[in-house]
Amino acid sequence: MSRSALVGNVTAMLEDAGFTVSDRCAIRPKSFDVAARRGEDLLLVKILGNIDAFNEETGHEMRRLGTYLEATPLVIGLRSRDEDLKPDVVYFRHGVPVLSPDTAYNLFVEGVPPLIYAAPGGLYVNIDGDLLADEREARDWSLGRLANELGVSRRTVSKYEDGMNASIEVAMALEELFDAPLTSPVDVLEGADEVHESEATPEDPAADPDDQQVVAVLSRAGYSVHPTLRSPFKAVSENEGGKDDVVLTGHSELTKAAEKRARIMSSIGRITHTRSVYVVDRAKRDAIDGTALIEREELADVRDGEQLREVIRERAEREEAA
Repeated sequence: MSRSALVGNVTAMLEDAGFTVSDRCAIRPKSFDVAARRGEDLLLVKILGNIDAFNEETGHEMRRLGTYLEATPLVIGLRSRDEDLKPDVVYFRHGVPVLSPDTAYNLFVEGVPPLIYAAPGGLYVNIDGDLLADEREARDWSLGRLANELGVSRRTVSKYEDGMNASIEVAMALEELFDAPLTSPVDVLEGADEVHESEATPEDPAADPDDQQVVAVLSRAGYSVHPTLRSPFKAVSENEGGKDDVVLTGHSELTKAAEKRARIMSSIGRITHTRSVYVVDRAKRDAIDGTALIEREELADVRDGEQLREVIRERAEREEAA
């Protein structure tokens, strides 16, 4: 299957699941392919045939964007170098959850979350420790008795009840012993934090030297500016108010490529519930599909976030009325 066809299939699946999906980020390089929202659930999705193509730099940027936009970064792929991705298993690459299309379909369309995740050493599941302890005590079994039944140490059983993960074989043995489901699903939409401990959100990269003036003006206006390296926008800028005032910002000459980026920014902004603005040297129009255009000299006169919000709103409205 071609990558284009795979992207189309995944997009259609998300729409069938009730997500509103952005236009595809048809630019290079790109950290994600589409943004998708269903209610409060927001996804930034990278779609790959071979997940080994997902490198650390892209993983770090997706995780940063997930933090700034309150989104779940997610990779949907078919295979790794060694094998096809197994159904109903969550993998990880550079701190980002990875699903096969079948796993994603079961999760988003059928509402059946995966129970298994891959980690160094094999495949594991989450054991509901409280439920395990209740079942053991209901049978009046000691920790030692259960340990003997499983062929593990008493200390290991105690760790299971404290929430330690278990191999699939142990989980199956437990459920057979107690004739009850004792596993809990992997919460992909929360980043699967309960099964995957990754390092803190990677630090922002340095801003492009050409963007320093834009960064300085936005910072003066009360925004925290987070530069990007592989996105259709140059930065995500948060005002002091936090998540309710986030702006996707771009900056370049107003070329055909810039117009394409501005349109993608608008589409992403509609999904992420963010504003978007593109800084240019000369603008002959107010906006491009809702992304406000502002000349560099005009931006220099912006003093606060309210003034910038007003500029974006007015220009988007004038474009819509034209």
